[in-house]
Amino acid sequence: MELTDICPLETWEALENNLFTKFNFQGSVFNPKGIRISQVKNWSNDLCPAIKATENGQTYICSSAHMNMNALAKKSQAPVIEECDAGFVKLVVPILYKDEFLGVAGGCGLLAEDGDADTYAVNKIAGIDEATVEKLTQELPVITHEELAAANTYLQKQVSLILENYAKKESRSKKESQ
Repeated sequence: MELTDICPLETWEALENNLFTKFNFQGSVFNPKGIRISQVKNWSNDLCPAIKATENGQTYICSSAHMNMNALAKKSQAPVIEECDAGFVKLVVPILYKDEFLGVAGGCGLLAEDGDADTYAVNKIAGIDEATVEKLTQELPVITHEELAAANTYLQKQVSLILENYAKKESRSKKESQ
């Protein structure tokens, strides 16, 4: 089963956009292999697009953090909140239907209220010039612990609603075909 069997791509994109609008998280929905299913780009800060623009940044900062968290969410079947190597908070909520892991929905790109961007790691891993990294980290958005908890709750509720709507639709289809 694919995520787009559950609902149209536009519904997942709306979830990504709403996560950005409500919490300033760069929202993303990923399939079980850790591949984004949409092209939505809501940057929470100026550093992330610079990181993702480099092959090493995309591979060793963004993708590696996501793949690890994707595996943790699949194994635990629970939300995971961690930081990437650049120092940004990343939240993922597993999408499970009838115990099948279909992927995760989540967001990233904000600093925890007690966190800092790791400019050294960004410079060394992504190969972005130190002066550029310093300039891009001047005004990074912060998320409080309360806001992070609210984003986690919101995301879990939205995923749950999407899955409930699909289950109702599936149940109606079975009844109609009998």
